[in-house]
Amino acid sequence: MRVVIVGGGLAGARSCETLRARGFEGEIVLLAAEKHLPYDRPPLTKAALKGELNTQLRTDYDALSIDVRTATAATGLDTSARKVHTAGGPVEYDALIIATGAAPIRLPGTDRQLAVRTVDDSYALREKLVPGTKVVLVGASWIGAEVATAALAAGAEVTCIEFGPAPIGNALGEEVGKRFVDWWSEVDLRLGVGVREVTDTGVSLTTGEEIPADVVVAGVGVRPDVAWLEGSGLEIERGIVVDENLRTSDPHVFAVGDVAVRWSPRSSQPLLVEHWDDARTGPDAIAQTLTGGEPVAHDPVPYFWSDQFGHKLQYVGHHAATDTVVVRDGVDGKWAVAWIDEAGLLTAHLSIDTPKLMIGARAAIAACSRPDAAALRDITQPLS
Repeated sequence: MRVVIVGGGLAGARSCETLRARGFEGEIVLLAAEKHLPYDRPPLTKAALKGELNTQLRTDYDALSIDVRTATAATGLDTSARKVHTAGGPVEYDALIIATGAAPIRLPGTDRQLAVRTVDDSYALREKLVPGTKVVLVGASWIGAEVATAALAAGAEVTCIEFGPAPIGNALGEEVGKRFVDWWSEVDLRLGVGVREVTDTGVSLTTGEEIPADVVVAGVGVRPDVAWLEGSGLEIERGIVVDENLRTSDPHVFAVGDVAVRWSPRSSQPLLVEHWDDARTGPDAIAQTLTGGEPVAHDPVPYFWSDQFGHKLQYVGHHAATDTVVVRDGVDGKWAVAWIDEAGLLTAHLSIDTPKLMIGARAAIAACSRPDAAALRDITQPLS
């Protein structure tokens, strides 16, 4: 039996490891679009951007007998013939794991823009972050905040253009996002303004203003990398639709990580999680199925973290725009945020510089906790 894995990121590497760990003895082929062996992406906008870390994963492909083919991008999929098409020819499979991740959204205008999605992107930006460099960030997002932190540390001058009314507002909502404005005090933060296009000298705003820049970084989001799957017959809604076992509409094909829209029994809805932790743990469920075990649901409480402006943010769960926001205040300026749905269930929690609080929140969400709304406002009160 041959398993083909498409994707050279964490989910692809973990798929190799878990299949072997569960006793799979067949052939495993890993197709990686980049010239590099699989590597970790979260550090690309954190330590790696500051030159402090090698992000390559420690998977020993020779020891695991993995046929790794770098610089081999998938260009199409024929599910009836069970073949992945590449520039070097078709690759046949008995089972296929798609772990192609997501691709950054590009801004209108010239190609004079960076999006920190690959290790080459990170290295290219790192070389440009020198004292006095004028950096324009488009998007006060998680990525935008992390790049701003590294750019300021390098002595660059940073301007950030954010279409919404607050930093990280798309992810956390305006009420919570406004509490982060003070963190951006060293950045020329422009809220409620859009970018018309990237130009040869900087960016042109929707207001007509031109902002000069030596470096333009797009941090306006990503989309699941599914363009190569056109005509494959797989069900795609934003990403590849999979069940709780990460199996697609084709029984021989699985999808995991940023590219997958997985069914969540806990939330009773499909989730596009796009978090490192989901890519790390998802391959376990696939390996269980492919090695003949009883299929298990992959439905962990989503977890995400960000290091920005000297703080660590940790978000667990998944909240809806209609959920009630509860700000939890503590002493010495500490605060956190909880989200509660209409039934009183704790759906998500944001912890700031409080790892122990995050651990408790994750357990409470997993246990379907219904915390007392009044007590919840006190950060010292338990969530269960």
